[in-house]
Amino acid sequence: MGPDGDPARIGPNAITQVAAALSARSGPERAAAVLGEAGLGSYLLSPPAGMVPESEVVALHRSLRAALDGVEREMICRDAGERTADYLLANRIPRPVQALLKVLPASLASRVLLAAISRHAWTFAGSGRFGAVAGNPVRLSIEGCALCRGAAFDAPGCVYYAATFERLYRVLVSPRAIAREVACEGCGAPACRFEVAW
Repeated sequence: MGPDGDPARIGPNAITQVAAALSARSGPERAAAVLGEAGLGSYLLSPPAGMVPESEVVALHRSLRAALDGVEREMICRDAGERTADYLLANRIPRPVQALLKVLPASLASRVLLAAISRHAWTFAGSGRFGAVAGNPVRLSIEGCALCRGAAFDAPGCVYYAATFERLYRVLVSPRAIAREVACEGCGAPACRFEVAW
């Protein structure tokens, strides 16, 4: 549930970009099968335009885990995360703000970007609790992460988020930025934790 008692919701990129990456890398038939198994087959014909129930994102990632091996799933989730960042850069982060961030020193650009990510965390964390600590590396966390809810991983499994953070940081802060997930609830950690360094 969200903070206001309503069912938690997440931005549609968590579904549309996964579907696009899945279709591009594994073919439209595989995408239809995975989304169908998650109960989201209708989104292939009519993609969601607004926030979606968090439960749909949980179902999609559960379906991905059941249908794909780890390497293929990681490639698709990385592609989807990069596509999400590209969407945000094209549609959500104003061009003048992007231009300013690109000329600021990396440490200052990072603080500005981190503040924006924190303000909009409700759009990707759903009912999860987002945390952020500035620095190099930047430390990000999501407690109650929808992507790995109910999962048991051998290695951190939230590459979708790591790829999104990495692309945003590479474009707006430093082309040398690297994001990695250093702890995952799917591996038994109390929260999914990410570091972005450059």
